[in-house]
Amino acid sequence: MENLINVAKRVLTIEAQSLQELKERINEDFLKAVEIIHNSKGRVVVTGMGKSGLVGRKIAATLASTGTPSFFMHPAEASHGDLGMVTEDDVVIAISNSGETEEVLRLIPYLKYFNVKIIALTGNPNSTLARQADVTLDVSVKEEACPFGFIPTASTTVTLAMGDALAVALIMRNGFKKEDFAVFHPGGSLGRKMLTKVKDLMHMGEELPVAHPDTVMLDAVLEISSKRLGVVVIVDEKMKILGIITDGDVRRGVQKYGKELFELKVSEIMTRNPKTINEEELAAVALSTMQKYSITSLVVPASDGTLKGLIHIHDILKKGIF
Repeated sequence: MENLINVAKRVLTIEAQSLQELKERINEDFLKAVEIIHNSKGRVVVTGMGKSGLVGRKIAATLASTGTPSFFMHPAEASHGDLGMVTEDDVVIAISNSGETEEVLRLIPYLKYFNVKIIALTGNPNSTLARQADVTLDVSVKEEACPFGFIPTASTTVTLAMGDALAVALIMRNGFKKEDFAVFHPGGSLGRKMLTKVKDLMHMGEELPVAHPDTVMLDAVLEISSKRLGVVVIVDEKMKILGIITDGDVRRGVQKYGKELFELKVSEIMTRNPKTINEEELAAVALSTMQKYSITSLVVPASDGTLKGLIHIHDILKKGIF
């Protein structure tokens, strides 16, 4: 078993060294590839056979999710009709470690005929694919990490890393922002964080727990209990926000006043100038504010200072925003 641990460490060492060597080969060709994709009016079509194809699928998915329209095209299927998906405005990233993969090379005459730009990711800069490409990115490795020296391991890791490098460089070149990423991932946690606003989650209308300044605390506690938000917002006759009372305030009030608390007016207990948040603000910002001040709710005022809504920490967490 100890030997297997050493085997695993050797694999990681070889792959880490291969990535370090790849870093030293990032040059003007890489910049040229980025510019070809950036200036393209079409999409990036990624193709490759076998393990190269699996890596290509991931590269295409990463590009697509970061603002560069992209899809994977199987080279064997391409020769049987799928080439019709490629237009003269597209760019093809062709992946082949040997640079001599037959299914990939069959596509080149068609791509050349329509003047489609070709970016080669290959471990053989002197291969047919490299010679036919508009730009070649060298993803060669000195050795594979497997004990036989030929199973794709280090080479696929390096190729995948080159795809990531292209995607991230294009993020910067295209001015792609975190907010843009969220648009493409509305179902993910980041999408929810970046797209969900306070107004999407806040309580309004009859759901709001409210009381007037002369309301006695007993009635205020009943309002807190019935609306189940742990607070009551104190407003005047025009719904202008005056203060807030939380269930924590009630507990502390009982300790201080005993039963007499329930006979006091809310104006004597309320916290004035409660923490507020704009309805257009992100729910993630509301959560951060609550955590900063160790509170569970934020009042949402209208533009004229009247009460419009209330957002509770549970509303945010149930939405999956952490």
